Amino acid sequence: MTHHDAIVCGAGVIGLSLALELRKRGLRVLILERAAPGGESSHAAAGMLACCAQEAPESHPHRALHALAEASYRMYPGFVRAVETASGMKVDLRREGTLQLLDAAEPLPSSESSRVLAPGELARLEPRIAGEYRAVLLNEATLDPRALCVALERAARHDNIDLATGSPVTSLRFEAGKLTGVRTDRAEYAAPIVVNCCGAWSAELESVDLESSDGTTASTHLPTRPMKGQMLSVVGAVPVVRHTICAHNVYLVPRTDGRLLIGATVEDVGFDKRVVPEAIQRLHQAAADLIPDIGEMKIHEAWAGLRPATPDDLPILGPTSIPGYFVATGHFRDGILLAPITARVMADLITGAPPAFDLAPFSPDRFAK
Repeated sequence: MTHHDAIVCGAGVIGLSLALELRKRGLRVLILERAAPGGESSHAAAGMLACCAQEAPESHPHRALHALAEASYRMYPGFVRAVETASGMKVDLRREGTLQLLDAAEPLPSSESSRVLAPGELARLEPRIAGEYRAVLLNEATLDPRALCVALERAARHDNIDLATGSPVTSLRFEAGKLTGVRTDRAEYAAPIVVNCCGAWSAELESVDLESSDGTTASTHLPTRPMKGQMLSVVGAVPVVRHTICAHNVYLVPRTDGRLLIGATVEDVGFDKRVVPEAIQRLHQAAADLIPDIGEMKIHEAWAGLRPATPDDLPILGPTSIPGYFVATGHFRDGILLAPITARVMADLITGAPPAFDLAPFSPDRFAK
């Protein structure tokens, strides 16, 4: 049995990014993935790096999330450069900004990274939008998460990170009361550190028997659940928008290759990943109501993914009551955005360095009671 310093369970954008950061710090890393790398929530994401929302009040837990998001956004240019250099491929990072369309009653976001458009400016920036809107231009970016995950996988292999796919982790291994690795239905893998980055499937490790050989027990409660999101992409002869556009019932994300992504639903339906034609048609119609040209564009692809949600809409980051067992999951709709900072703070925790942020609001222990 091959021994590693750390095992990362899950090869989505969070697991791949963390594995690269741990490898950079000298650890021998193994990634275990139940399906294909980047094939679940990361594959389904739109890739909006949205960090310019209004801050929560000072004492609100979501203020800590806002701080993480801003830090991660600042890291992204360097993060992308490093991944592109190691992988030899591009990830389509676009910085045209996001146009947030507001109804008359909606408050204007207060952010140093946003600008309220003057009358007539929206029509100049995006002339195909039908109707009159107040609009805010947010200093946000987008990228292609599918390309990012392929690049992260290539970078991981380039850095001699081991990767095993096609079999989920079924349990943790213990010897003499200590965590010694994990089991899948095919093999056992040894490491003193295990990180659960399993996304919507993170809670599955909660149900395994964690009794060690000396009779002691330890457990951790991960109340993650899947939240389904359906999306589609359309293509046409010419691009119809240059900016990402967010309205109250639909958003549009242009890609450099000519695709236009339209999203997205949020559905609490368990692990159901079926694409529902009626839902796709509603999204397509909402986009066409906003920009009539979209109604004439061909549907290129429709898909569904499972976002990892938590009861308080905050990610779960940190050590558990089981020494050596860490969790980095529950990012819901922010997994792409939060990948660089999650990799950094989790690598700090794992290697014994003090994290740059207070991670108490994200601790797994908050669900213990």
